Amino acid sequence: MPDVVDKPENIDWDAAETALNSFGCAVLRNVLSRSDCQNLADAYPDDAAFRKRIVMARHGFGRGEYKYFSYPLPALVASLRQSLYEPLALIANRWNEQMGIEIRYPKKHWAFIERCHAAGQDRPTPLLLEYSEGDYNCLHQDIYGVHVFPLQVAFLLKEPEKDFSGGEFVLTEQRPRMQSRVEVVPLKQGDGVIFPVSQRPVNGSRGFYRVNMRHGVSRIRSGKRHTLGIIFHDSK
Repeated sequence: MPDVVDKPENIDWDAAETALNSFGCAVLRNVLSRSDCQNLADAYPDDAAFRKRIVMARHGFGRGEYKYFSYPLPALVASLRQSLYEPLALIANRWNEQMGIEIRYPKKHWAFIERCHAAGQDRPTPLLLEYSEGDYNCLHQDIYGVHVFPLQVAFLLKEPEKDFSGGEFVLTEQRPRMQSRVEVVPLKQGDGVIFPVSQRPVNGSRGFYRVNMRHGVSRIRSGKRHTLGIIFHDSK
């Protein structure tokens, strides 16, 4: 399997950007090995690795739960966050230019994190999510402060139709004065999906305009589903 942690150049970033521009998401195939997926999923019960646990039903987020990692992040999670950020920052900067947003993102992730921490956003946001039968995640956006990196990545850690059924990753796109468009993203164990945190540019007949994006997970029909979420900005 291609090793994104050490060799991010193995990913076809031109194809990923084309998919993001066309459909609002891009799938990265076979990024994590089965053992990496299993090790991450097995880490979920160990509260020592995490700073906070969220039970979705208590907050109206859906059903299921997730935990935010604490610093220092596990080596694999930290490496993914750093190696994926650099090519995504190039895309994010092009998107902001197209949408008329003045913010630009530095080349290195540590420099962006320094920007977050200077504004009081110093709590890590990478997370593990756990869903059981009947659980789901309502459509939402992951915004944790003033400084927001506009792209994020989610990795599926379990095998569909073997470890669980249902639980499809879902995106909605609301264009101005139009009905919402829905994108259902099929993933296999070890795949990642890149998608917008809140908005993306669309090239229309009069130039680029912004569309609002939300994401969620459909109901788990059976089994248990685990996901690793890589969010590049920290939280207050």
